[in-house]
Amino acid sequence: MDMLLDLLTRYGVLLVFGWVLIEQLGVPIPAFPLLLVAGSLAARGELSLPLLLLASVVACLIADYAWYTAGGRFGSRVLRLMCRLSLTPDSCVTQTENVFDRWGARSLVVAKFVPGFASVATAMAGAFRIHRGAFLLYDAAGAALWSGLGLALGWIFAPAMESLLQTLQAFGRWGIAFLAACIGIYIARKAWMRLALKRQMVMPRIAVSELQAMLDKDPRPVLLDVRKPGLWELERIPGSLHFDAQAWQSAKSSPHRHATIVVYCDCPAEASAVIIASQLRQKGFRVVHPLGGGLEAWRQAGLRVEAG
Repeated sequence: MDMLLDLLTRYGVLLVFGWVLIEQLGVPIPAFPLLLVAGSLAARGELSLPLLLLASVVACLIADYAWYTAGGRFGSRVLRLMCRLSLTPDSCVTQTENVFDRWGARSLVVAKFVPGFASVATAMAGAFRIHRGAFLLYDAAGAALWSGLGLALGWIFAPAMESLLQTLQAFGRWGIAFLAACIGIYIARKAWMRLALKRQMVMPRIAVSELQAMLDKDPRPVLLDVRKPGLWELERIPGSLHFDAQAWQSAKSSPHRHATIVVYCDCPAEASAVIIASQLRQKGFRVVHPLGGGLEAWRQAGLRVEAG
């Protein structure tokens, strides 16, 4: 524990920069506790608060701009990768698109405070073609707010943080073991939630080859894209409809009540597609299938997508 505190005292600014950069690139290691400790050390005069804030904000901007650029170049494929890196893919799939679709670039101001959103919001900004200037403005504001809050709380509660650090320091190696155990429990809990989600996602899928065969026959299946409108407009399987929950309230009043419905998304384990397919079955639509692999599998098969 002494060595850890010594490293933080000697190289606090660099340590904060590196730790925040790694977290914002997608590695699930919480950086906010480190900001709290760094803020408490700044209150004791051992570190510079302005330099800590600058280091954290710059680290956020570097990582976020990298994902923004990748999102703009590779679109939803990067979003899919980010959701795979996330320990909460369910939040990644649903909450992220909902918040960003409603608030756009402004959501970046609070993105780092929303679990399951911060890790993909910057890539989504690129995929949605948010203007670079607007992205940098809102992202910098969000990074400053998040970093500043962590450092400020550490500064305000410096006496309590000092008591905690002294307690951990007194335990020596056991203190480090306790911190490692806390991080391990956090990651294990998120991993368990991910496994639980996979168990909920058990539903037979149809393969891309099966869908191709179905599209060559009459009557053709109804293709439902359950992603957000911005992504649907960017690229989609030809002939697919954008899913509007209001238009699919009941099978009795739907012109598609007797049709074969294929639901697809572009997320890990087809989470969104399975959720919507299950809901449609409950509403009386009898023949509903998620597309295995979603839009990514369609692309990998070399099949055409359309836009506009």
